This record gives sequence, structure tokens and C-alpha cells, in this order.
Amino acid sequence: MLEFTLNTGRKVPAIGFGTWEITPDAEAKQTVLKALEVGYRIIDTARIYGNETGVGQAIRESGIPRDELFITTKLWNDDQ
Repeated sequence: MLEFTLNTGRKVPAIGFGTWEITPDAEAKQTVLKALEVGYRIIDTARIYGNETGVGQAIRESGIPRDELFITTKLWNDDQ
């Protein structure tokens, strides 16, 4: 797996899993669970995608320690 080394020495995978247009939450949950099962460790989401609940459930239920995952999310300016 291709990785990059951060300035802290921690390695981060070069490829992540995007969750855009994966709705409803039940579908997002199952899709992200599968992505984690096959080895993805970066999950990219955003509030505007409308699936953060399902993504969060998948992360919790995956059994993967949180410190092994990189979660990226985005907020609209009005939501900050």
C-alpha cells in the first residue's frame, strides 16, 4: 500500500474512500463497513453529503481502533 510519512513520523495511506452520494445512512453504513473491511483507512465525508450518521455508525461498528483511521469531513461556511 502506498503511504506518505507525515512530519510527525506517522504514516498515512495515499488513497482514501470518499462517501459522496452514498445515501441513505443505512447504505452509507454498509458501504463504509465494506471499505474498512477491505483495507481503507481514510474516510472522507461532509455534512452536506447527508450521510455522516451512517458513516459514524460504520466506524464505530468496524472494531478498528480509532487511532488507525483518518477521518476527513467538511463544513459549509454557514455551519462553522
